[in-house]
Amino acid sequence: MGMFAHPSEREIADLFDSYGIRWEYEPTTFVLETNEVGDPTCGFTPDFYLCDFDTYVEVTTVRQSLVTRKHRKIRLLEAQRPDVSVRLLCRRDVERLGLKYGLSNAA
Repeated sequence: MGMFAHPSEREIADLFDSYGIRWEYEPTTFVLETNEVGDPTCGFTPDFYLCDFDTYVEVTTVRQSLVTRKHRKIRLLEAQRPDVSVRLLCRRDVERLGLKYGLSNAA
């Protein structure tokens, strides 16, 4: 599987590649919260950065409690950095992409 945390990430990367979409894997960690001395206590590292679209993509195929946590982090990031575009692909989105584009391990 290499650098990817989940097979669905590899499949999404392959889809990007097949359409010539330039991407980077986990290039940026955004600090969302710090403690009283300024040390990071909460961060968010989106899975992909789509270079030509200036957009980050987070892929999640896990249980709902973790999806809720990711939604919270995306809301925090959007509030702090309205200049940053982030899109969340949930299990359903990945499954639909899999059906439409023939991804073998989507979800």
